Amino acid sequence: MNTVIVDKKLVIPSKVICIGRNYVDHITELGNEVPDEMVVFLKPNSAISTQLQSFHQEVLHYEAELCFLYQQGKFSAVAVGLDLTKRTLQAKLKTKGLPWERAKAFNGAAVFSDFVLIDEVDNSLSLTLAIDGNIIQAGGVKLMMVKPAEILTQLQDFIDLEDGDIVMTGTPKGVGQIVSGSQFIGKVICQGRTLVSATWLAN
Repeated sequence: MNTVIVDKKLVIPSKVICIGRNYVDHITELGNEVPDEMVVFLKPNSAISTQLQSFHQEVLHYEAELCFLYQQGKFSAVAVGLDLTKRTLQAKLKTKGLPWERAKAFNGAAVFSDFVLIDEVDNSLSLTLAIDGNIIQAGGVKLMMVKPAEILTQLQDFIDLEDGDIVMTGTPKGVGQIVSGSQFIGKVICQGRTLVSATWLAN
């Protein structure tokens, strides 16, 4: 089973729950419609990785996201994560009205920084993603269509969350192709202070 690091301890998430289309600008850049309801899909534990890959049967795209760890009924920790996507395959599946998992749930499709403990979800929580020194993505709670508290409430209406589960809350605009050899630096920022950062080299 794959693990993540939470407060310097190893935790095994049973699953990763992903929220799609949660930033208006990202919806626009991909030419999608604004959903009437919160979009949810899952990644299995086998999708979790510490390595950033640029290719898995086809070229991969990155989507940086604020990610929360669920423990004892609340979001107890935060990280920056990368939701890796087979964009060409996803487009084909969407055209046919089929589920996205083949494009989203493959091995290595969820890459996370360490998780840091939080007392509550601060409205100033945000992320940045820099690629080769240039900030490509930036966004956070204030730009989300569905905020973390409401995400948690809606998820608990239909699925049991287990301690250690991860919720990825959607990506802001700026997604794109992963180029092998590129350096990715993701950060979680709260009230102007970096809570956690991670550096990945795409292979």
